Amino acid sequence: MKSRCKICWVVSLVLLLALGTLSYVFVVGGNTEPHADGRTVVLLTADERNKVLAEMRGLLETVQKVIDASLDGDMDAVATASTAAGMVAAEGESAALIGKLPLDFLSLGMGTHKAFDELAQTAAGIDDPMVVLGELSGIMTNCVACHSGYRLGIQGDDREN
Repeated sequence: MKSRCKICWVVSLVLLLALGTLSYVFVVGGNTEPHADGRTVVLLTADERNKVLAEMRGLLETVQKVIDASLDGDMDAVATASTAAGMVAAEGESAALIGKLPLDFLSLGMGTHKAFDELAQTAAGIDDPMVVLGELSGIMTNCVACHSGYRLGIQGDDREN
């Protein structure tokens, strides 16, 4: 009986280690590979890549709207644009796509959406465009960090990613 119990513990430990390793690879690491330029390639389907790139372009368009509205002193427009790029823009992402994203990439993206919500709240309560631009500068550090560390590739595509 003791022998079977010992085997059960060993098997349980091996399974636990395997589960931990798989969790790390798929949850923390995502579907990635290293690239020659030092960045990490996030491997997606062509449709997923297009969706992520469209979202990034939308964030960049929001940055332009916030700058223009700030220069015009229109804090209502800043709040409206920022809210649209906030967490509401991240709703409805597929679990399959999220599972392919490395944890740091996902954290930068979600942090950016949350920061736009915070910017909307700031803009709703002040009239100082410099405060808005200061917060926007902080948001842009997320964008720079993400683009410095990652690039998007297509799964199964042997061409240079």
